[in-house]
Amino acid sequence: MGTAETGAATWKSDLVLALLAALLAFAVDAWAGFGRLTDAGGDNDNLLRLVEVRDLLAGQGWFDLHQYRMGLEGGFVMHWSRLVDAPIAAIALVASSLTGSRPLGEDVAQVLWPALLLCSTLFFTARAARSFGGGGAVLPAILIGAAGYYFIGIYGPGSLDHHNVQLMLTMASLALLLEAPARRWAALFSGLCAALTLAVGMETVPYVATIGLCVSLLFVADPAGERAIARDFGLGFAGVAALVFVATVPPSAWGVAQCDAFSVAQFVVAAIAGIGLAAMASVEPAASSWRRSLASLAALGVVLGVVVAVLFPQCLSTPYASLDPRLKELWLDHIDEAQSLLTLLVRDPARVAARYATPLIAIVLMALRLRRGGWRRQDSLVAALLAVAFAVGAWQVRGTTFSIAFAVVPLSAWIAKWRARAETSSSLGAALRLAAVWLVSINPVWTGVAAAASVAFEKGKAVADGSATDKTCQKKPTFAPLGGMAGATVLTISNLGAPVLAYSGHRVFAGPYHRNVAGNLLALDAFLGSADDARAIINAHRVGLIAVCPGNVETLILTRKAPQGFLAGLLRGSVPDWLEPVSEKGSPIELYRVKQAG
Repeated sequence: MGTAETGAATWKSDLVLALLAALLAFAVDAWAGFGRLTDAGGDNDNLLRLVEVRDLLAGQGWFDLHQYRMGLEGGFVMHWSRLVDAPIAAIALVASSLTGSRPLGEDVAQVLWPALLLCSTLFFTARAARSFGGGGAVLPAILIGAAGYYFIGIYGPGSLDHHNVQLMLTMASLALLLEAPARRWAALFSGLCAALTLAVGMETVPYVATIGLCVSLLFVADPAGERAIARDFGLGFAGVAALVFVATVPPSAWGVAQCDAFSVAQFVVAAIAGIGLAAMASVEPAASSWRRSLASLAALGVVLGVVVAVLFPQCLSTPYASLDPRLKELWLDHIDEAQSLLTLLVRDPARVAARYATPLIAIVLMALRLRRGGWRRQDSLVAALLAVAFAVGAWQVRGTTFSIAFAVVPLSAWIAKWRARAETSSSLGAALRLAAVWLVSINPVWTGVAAAASVAFEKGKAVADGSATDKTCQKKPTFAPLGGMAGATVLTISNLGAPVLAYSGHRVFAGPYHRNVAGNLLALDAFLGSADDARAIINAHRVGLIAVCPGNVETLILTRKAPQGFLAGLLRGSVPDWLEPVSEKGSPIELYRVKQAG
């Protein structure tokens, strides 16, 4: 059998395994009733993405990223990409046409889109594991990858946020680079995926930069062997960056640099980096020796540094450096996924095991591989991405999503090695060691161990008991009374902003988004100030309804901050005479209608 035929056969078998694992996850979710479609679990981003898709289907312009129903009058511009809105909208549109029901079409999109992404991510994980550890690593990669991804939760029904897209594209870029020496087209498509994941969101900048640097350094180390790979990767990266810039940025904003979204800043850097790398690999003098290649790479680095420092210096600061101090104190510091490893060690040590154990084991495996010698290009790519993702995860726990995924590759090779040993040995010890290797490589196992160690049964029971009555206001039925009221401006906490938009026709001031500074500050001023301060804001901005969720953690934070404030007073039962309670008895949300003057 020829190489091409062998490659096609492995491609098909890997795809079948990925599809079977995704179907199993789909079946589990279906058996559970696709519960996340009616209980978002506090994930505002998934709900706001649904709102954004609805707006697009309702006729809002492709380049118009305003969220008109959130913030002050006129709304604010979101930093998300239409590249994610488009496929979700297409699925919803087709499903709605086939079923004759828009809500059912939306449900189909909310279930099908994450399932397709899970299948794709598992496929590329399997391809990466095959290139790294051989055919024996594929099945372990599918199994521990599926378990890990399901645990992470970004591929469940209703997961419309862009993190699952980014993880899939980043894993695809890695898998294609690992295959690049055997497949000429792979490097070009790897660059394409790297540019797309950057265009979807700036969270993947560390991984895209790491991939690009690895490609460059591998070219320096082996100019002859890596020349075509570097050239094709650079061309794919720069070419797709140009296409994305034209397709997603309106001509009127081509000269406006945005640090939190794909704009002229990211396009210029990507174009220079991609074209520069391709030129280095294409020009004979630059590629004739590793010294000349290194000098050319250094010159390219200097050019990129000067361009950023001179043209886009604002993008050199930390992402939230200019955030209002009050928003940092009362919002950012309490975002779960923004906590650091050190913070988790103090506040929630059990979660450390659940989020950092398998990446740490994988890093140890890579260190041992380096110590033994025989380091390969595959090792360089996987180790670099794993180390960077672990560092990002130590800074903010959201980075562990990528480190858990990258860890699957060396862990699956580790399992394959011990599996081969167990097959050649009939000893009980070999079988036990293989079982132990499997157990420590499966991320949810660490979750269970951590839960047991922290006596989480009582904590979990408390959470479950609370969710039965939706004390934190996360379930769709909780918002039914609000959805049945005539459209108005609702004053509520930021955690309830996206659900109000998704489940009703109202508009809100607050939502947990860093660009919505004015709307969030206005809501804080109203809730933390006196009743008279709140009334002045309510009258000035024509607020019609006030929604309070006593059990939501944000409500508790604000009442602790201002125990004599307007929000704290409502919770104590001190309702001003200009408000009329309209909540249904037993509802988790307390609703108040603002009485009209006179």
